[in-house]
Amino acid sequence: MVQTAKRIGENRYREQFGRSYEDFRIGDIYEHRPGRTISETDNTWFTLLTMNTHPMHFDAEYAKASEFGRCIVCSPFTVALLVGMSVTDVSQKAIANLGWGDIKLTHPVFAGDTLYGASEVLDKRESRSRPGAGLVRVRTVGTNQDGVEVCTFTRTMLIAKQGHSVEDKVNY
Repeated sequence: MVQTAKRIGENRYREQFGRSYEDFRIGDIYEHRPGRTISETDNTWFTLLTMNTHPMHFDAEYAKASEFGRCIVCSPFTVALLVGMSVTDVSQKAIANLGWGDIKLTHPVFAGDTLYGASEVLDKRESRSRPGAGLVRVRTVGTNQDGVEVCTFTRTMLIAKQGHSVEDKVNY
């Protein structure tokens, strides 16, 4: 996580987070910390909020008869959590999230698991249509508390260049 302090007045500073386009280097890997332990409540709420009716995510009796023997975490929650964990490192200064690709759910996630994430910068290029921004593509890998990979995906974002982020334009 890139953190700086911007002077906003006499003896007064404000935290600034995130990377501008220029800060990204192909091959760099950002480890996202802290980790996040998933509770049964997290899984149930996310499942029900998104209207996912598959009982593997919230019906313990149903899940007992499955190959896992218990409820599994709803996979879109796993992806959303890893994206959220990566924000301060890769998209805090994003103008737009342009999409995800190659999403793989490589191992089941259960309530009680703690997830960690890391994102590698795969490529970047200046925007052809927006001179104050560039495109950055990362590959994020999520692992559980045992170091087992549970999810991978790529993500492409339009990132502001230095001096062009929203926080550079407003004083909030």
